[in-house]
Amino acid sequence: MTLIFTVLEIVAPVFLLAGIGFGWVKLGFEYRLEFVTRLAMTLAVPCLIFTALVNTTLDPAALTTLTLASLVSYAAVSATVLLLTRAFRLNQSTFAAPLIFGNTGNLGLPLALFAFGEVGLEYAVVVFAVMAILSFTFGIWLVAGAGSFGKVLKEPLVWATVAGAVFLWQGWHLPRFVDNTMGLIGQMAIPLMLITLGVAVARLSPSGIGRAVVLSAIKLVICVGCAWLAADFFALENAAFGILVLQIATPVAVTSYMLAAKYGADADAVAGLVVVSTLMSIGALPLLLAVLL
Repeated sequence: MTLIFTVLEIVAPVFLLAGIGFGWVKLGFEYRLEFVTRLAMTLAVPCLIFTALVNTTLDPAALTTLTLASLVSYAAVSATVLLLTRAFRLNQSTFAAPLIFGNTGNLGLPLALFAFGEVGLEYAVVVFAVMAILSFTFGIWLVAGAGSFGKVLKEPLVWATVAGAVFLWQGWHLPRFVDNTMGLIGQMAIPLMLITLGVAVARLSPSGIGRAVVLSAIKLVICVGCAWLAADFFALENAAFGILVLQIATPVAVTSYMLAAKYGADADAVAGLVVVSTLMSIGALPLLLAVLL
């Protein structure tokens, strides 16, 4: 019973904040999704990542190992998903990227913080950064048939990760007033991302719900299985183990829908995956946390 209450304390704030965003839209209030998303991804999230890396108390070697485990996990998930799409004759440009990449930002970072504390957040930003780089290159190639390495170089979160890693490696520290300022900005990221997730889900027009249920369940099994094996292979300690599995197992991200719409894939089918996998995660992620904690 104690474990159940612990899990509820972790997941309830996450889904309640997303519910606020969902309800905000359904009540007819204005929410400038593009502005808030740009604010979060250009300013708040990079500050969150940078300060988490600069102020981490974790061993740099542990972060390096987690990075390698993340790359192996995504490689295994990608290979499995590509085989799956070919076996079931699914359109690769529509279904491959959403089934590979999860919502490690809007959903994964808050869950990591509430489940594992600051240490969990520090681990989670590593997995999030790996996912972001892969999704802007390999992910776009899957959808559009062309990579976008130039877009990666323009992403503030990528440079925040690189700068944070350099500071960590050199043992540098920020002046206190700069660190406090960036820390305050970074604190905006999690509530903004969660509320925006609810807003985005409320505005989607999903289709193919039955297929989306099956594919969302398959995605969850593949992602948990691959991440679990990778975490075990690299002998990750408990918190890093849990973070890797949790992050890889997050539901389909809203950005997958945006990429599908931009590059001419079946955006409505991807919207179905976003909505169904997110709703499924309300039950699945607490169960997964109960095993990991």
